[in-house]
Amino acid sequence: MLQCTAVTQAPRSEVLTALVTMPYGPDTLPDDFMIDHHVLCELGEHDDRTEHAALLAPAEEPDRPALWFHWTGSGTDRTHRIITAPWCPAVLRHLGTDAILRCSLFNGHPAGHSWDIADPLGDLVAGSAGTGSDDDDTSDDPRKRHRP
Repeated sequence: MLQCTAVTQAPRSEVLTALVTMPYGPDTLPDDFMIDHHVLCELGEHDDRTEHAALLAPAEEPDRPALWFHWTGSGTDRTHRIITAPWCPAVLRHLGTDAILRCSLFNGHPAGHSWDIADPLGDLVAGSAGTGSDDDDTSDDPRKRHRP
């Protein structure tokens, strides 16, 4: 399934407050956090009734809840919330190599784990698309898959 293409601006003051008050939160702001911070929905394509969701910041400890921005609508009809949510417990195990890839979405997310969501632009930027070589097909090896 393709990644949702919804983008919205995250309210800086609310995000900063959430980051500061987040239990086990990061000691510093994420490198990509700017004044006009826009977020891209990380979920697979979904209908209008499903909230969009974007990861704002993981906790300092990997197994602690992360900070997520959820929104619906656009423009003046947009509603949003900033929450901490635990990670999805699903894992993808490659039996041949015993490599494990954890879902990089929040627990209870809509259908489609992170490894099921294709981001063609992200793959192109990462250099994994369009090489034309069968040797470069890493889609069945979770260690070599692009993570959001």
